[in-house]
Amino acid sequence: MASTGIGWRAWLAALFGARRADVPPHLRKPRIRERGTTTELQFARGVSQSAMVTRDPQRLLIDYTRTMLGALVFVPRPRRIGMIGLGGGSQAKYCYRHLSEAQIEVVENNPHVLALRRQFHVPDDDARFRVFLDDGARFLHERAGRYDLLLVDGYDETGIPEALSTQAFYDDCRAALTEGGAMAANLYCADAAAHVERLQRAFGASSVLVMEEPRQSNRVAFAWTGPVTTGEGDMTLSSAAQRDLRAVFGTVREAFAAR
Repeated sequence: MASTGIGWRAWLAALFGARRADVPPHLRKPRIRERGTTTELQFARGVSQSAMVTRDPQRLLIDYTRTMLGALVFVPRPRRIGMIGLGGGSQAKYCYRHLSEAQIEVVENNPHVLALRRQFHVPDDDARFRVFLDDGARFLHERAGRYDLLLVDGYDETGIPEALSTQAFYDDCRAALTEGGAMAANLYCADAAAHVERLQRAFGASSVLVMEEPRQSNRVAFAWTGPVTTGEGDMTLSSAAQRDLRAVFGTVREAFAAR
């Protein structure tokens, strides 16, 4: 065999890398990694998109997922919740368990991620919980005025997809909320400032709050419609979850008051 000038390991890497590059990001298969006490969903080796405590799958493990639920400060009694991005289902499971009066709709565009829902203990669809296979931007565009609470955490291995980064998408986020509704978005990206500017154009600069994650390299952006109060009003969140998220709620209230 003639020499190609490339080692066999490099040849295999080039071959499979090329094949992977031909697959759109939303159709690439994630891998599951068991690491210590956690089960993790990964698209790229060493980079976890979602993590679950294997023996306590309902727990919110990653800091930003807890911070995002600080949006309940702005809308303490959500009747209908929309979620863009399922991943390992951390927030979906938590909301299903602890917001028993709310209907929850989740959209995920990767069928391989949906296929793992049982391994991550995501509940089956029922009268108040549904997971849709669809493009998140298209899905949201068709749901004006539907949600009291919207959680946006849509990622593939390249980062935030282009479809979830446009001004039109953030305008649709605003349109999808009821009056007095609120949203939270995970901004793990190099151009977070651009996303914040689009949110401010959609909601108004005075209706957007951005919080840094001290132990992570991302930010959580909150936005809301109409006048809001961040007092200690009654929540439909379970008492256990209120205790669990008490520090988060306090931090969000302080940031809101100081903005």
